[in-house]
Amino acid sequence: MSLSRITVTAVRNLHPVTLSPSPRINILHGANGSGKTSVLEAIHLLGLARSFRSTRLQPVIHYEQPACTVFGQVQLAEGGSSNLGISRDRQGELQIRIDGQNARSAAQLADLLPLQLINPDSFRLLEGAPKIRRQFLDWGVFHVEHRFLGAWQRLQKALRQRNSWLRHGTLDGASQAAWDRELCSASDEIDTYRRAYIQALKPVFERTLAELLQLEGLTLSYYRGWDKDRELSEVLASSLFRDQQLGHTQAGPQRADLRLRLAGHNAAEILSRGQQKLVVCALRIAQGHLVNEAKRGQCIYLVDDLPSELDEQHRQALCRLLEDLHCQVFITCVDNELLREGWQMDTPVSMFHVEHGRITQTQDHRE
Repeated sequence: MSLSRITVTAVRNLHPVTLSPSPRINILHGANGSGKTSVLEAIHLLGLARSFRSTRLQPVIHYEQPACTVFGQVQLAEGGSSNLGISRDRQGELQIRIDGQNARSAAQLADLLPLQLINPDSFRLLEGAPKIRRQFLDWGVFHVEHRFLGAWQRLQKALRQRNSWLRHGTLDGASQAAWDRELCSASDEIDTYRRAYIQALKPVFERTLAELLQLEGLTLSYYRGWDKDRELSEVLASSLFRDQQLGHTQAGPQRADLRLRLAGHNAAEILSRGQQKLVVCALRIAQGHLVNEAKRGQCIYLVDDLPSELDEQHRQALCRLLEDLHCQVFITCVDNELLREGWQMDTPVSMFHVEHGRITQTQDHRE
């Protein structure tokens, strides 16, 4: 799976452009502020219907335009292609088109175009709130377990109903019990999927990390969101008074977390910034391998400012791991000389120079 064509209009400072990227390695280089990251942002919009740089729409849309649009042609692993399109206007209206038809939700985009983002904010995966790690975990489960989305939607509905009752007391006893049963059922199903996924992820992560960094004693564990020795129904009953005081449900898969520890401590408190970046890269590359096994297609990797905080040895090791995934990669950097070497001669590499929002494809340095 890869993007064979991308058309971008009115995304930040980018001039309207149509690109024909390589199915493997694509390097976008240029000065800071030239628009390199905006190209990755446009691809992210196409795959997830949202930006990774801003929760607000206004900065994403070019100041002179009413809306931004991104179109892409995806070459499917089983052959053939699919056409995707997304448009967002300043009023927040979202339009998604897949092969000429209106799509119901962004989940359809995500399923067709699995994206992995590695950028300077990736440190938050280790040092940020549990919600960020849950999103990382659930992204992987969503792509390898097709039943996960339905269970997750059931969980969200049951949680909304229970939390509303906790705040307002609007449900009778029978309805409350029914929603608690639904909450527990969906929670157990989600926990089963997450456990299976972590069991598959851990050995791949450990092998990948060993290619980048020697860290004796680093452990990855999963906390499901409630006491591992008790049923969720029992936990909910025992914490009911406290839940009513707070107005929300404290225990459940919505509280799950991934824990990375080193020598008994939170890894983020011990590792350097460069080490943290390598650990996060190993996690995301390991996810890519699992998606490749579950689907015949591959992830598309968006890597913003790859050389930052990495020495030459670790840059080359990371490039080698990305190359071994045999998937499409978009990498931004200021100095393309830092990424010219390290690729196999038979690996297609395309170079794009970005300057003041204009993108020019340059000749592959090996030609």
